[in-house]
Amino acid sequence: MEELNLRSYAHLGDAVWELFVREYTVNKTKNLKQLHKITTDKVNSGFQAEMLNYIEQFLNDDEKDLSRRARNCSIPVARRNNQAEYRQSTSFEALIGYWYLSDKSKLEMILDKIKAEYFNE
Repeated sequence: MEELNLRSYAHLGDAVWELFVREYTVNKTKNLKQLHKITTDKVNSGFQAEMLNYIEQFLNDDEKDLSRRARNCSIPVARRNNQAEYRQSTSFEALIGYWYLSDKSKLEMILDKIKAEYFNE
């Protein structure tokens, strides 16, 4: 498979992550206000940066390189108030997108670990 650019992986990873979180939240409550709160608590740059820190222990050398390169992508002007957090979030999303396209079993393993550690199951 041809490798995508890092922003494309991050764009896809953002959608995959949000769908993962939404699938989790709809099984937790039917209250729309609570659904929104649970979702936005987990679909934001701060939480995603935290997730990158957590999953780094499970990365192989190629994934660490992809993560590093994604962290070094240029930052949109509107996001420059917290560059480090935004860069880590982009890196997390790029990894999710990469695994979604190239290694669904690794993606599933990572998401299972995140769910067990950070989601109240």
